[in-house]
Amino acid sequence: MLLALPFPARAQQPKKVPLIGYVSPFDPVRESARSEAIRQRLRELGYIEGQNIATEYRYAEGKSGRAAELAVELVRLKVDVILVSGDGPVLAAKKATKTIPIVMMGAGSDPVEEGIIESLARPGGNVTGITNLYRELGGKRLELLKDAVPKLARVGLLRGPGDSINSVIQLKELRPAAVALKLKLEEIETQIDAKGLESAFRSAKQKQVGAIMTTTGRTFFAERKRIVDLAVKYRLPAIYFQKEFVDEGGLMSYGVDFDDLYQRAVVYVEKILKGAKPADLPVQQAMKFEFIINLKAAKQIGYTIPYELLARANQVIK
Repeated sequence: MLLALPFPARAQQPKKVPLIGYVSPFDPVRESARSEAIRQRLRELGYIEGQNIATEYRYAEGKSGRAAELAVELVRLKVDVILVSGDGPVLAAKKATKTIPIVMMGAGSDPVEEGIIESLARPGGNVTGITNLYRELGGKRLELLKDAVPKLARVGLLRGPGDSINSVIQLKELRPAAVALKLKLEEIETQIDAKGLESAFRSAKQKQVGAIMTTTGRTFFAERKRIVDLAVKYRLPAIYFQKEFVDEGGLMSYGVDFDDLYQRAVVYVEKILKGAKPADLPVQQAMKFEFIINLKAAKQIGYTIPYELLARANQVIK
């Protein structure tokens, strides 16, 4: 009789929705376009936020050390994958967990030299993703400056105080690049605050440089508006490492197309959610770049961009 009694069918367990953690060194406004690029690529791969995938966004808002707290917070939430933008968050996430997969979206320094991964081909551990070639692009920026400024002989290079790994790596590339281009690189150690930046630009003028650039990094990026304004004040042509400097009125920028880079990083997330191990996924390098020229900024300093250079730009702001 017991066997004959009808039992309700076993309730089907709800399918677990993958949870992605996202750590950025910047603020939500600064990252809004790139967050949308991530969502767009996820949709193309069949993942819709709020339906079959969820994302926890965390922003350090330029505060040093904040990324470490945010990474620990995401680990406590037991996210399935952590997406990280920038060197600081990558290191913070790696310190916070040795088991949760971490996908880099543009590590600026050499992740092998920094001990983040074992090699590009076989990263090992729980970190993989894409590097943004910051250091390699310094020579290209110097080349563009030389093409932009007729008879350019001296370039002022603003670099942060001390000898951080990131700065040392970039200088290893920039110094020989300057020699090859027959340019004198005037290195100006800079305190990255209002007083220090003003002093650096005065020093650049005293050294009679014909153009200026900075090493790459979060601190210079955070002061981009002040740097752009000083370049106008001292009437110095400049090239920057990200388009946001041009958005603030800067003359030129050459760097990685981050929308493309972020979307490529999402492919790593999909592979990991399907069972791939970060240790077995080779780290890739940025492949798409953008060269932007601002003619309004050129007019402000009484400078004419050569037509040949305009023809090479991905975007010209009039």
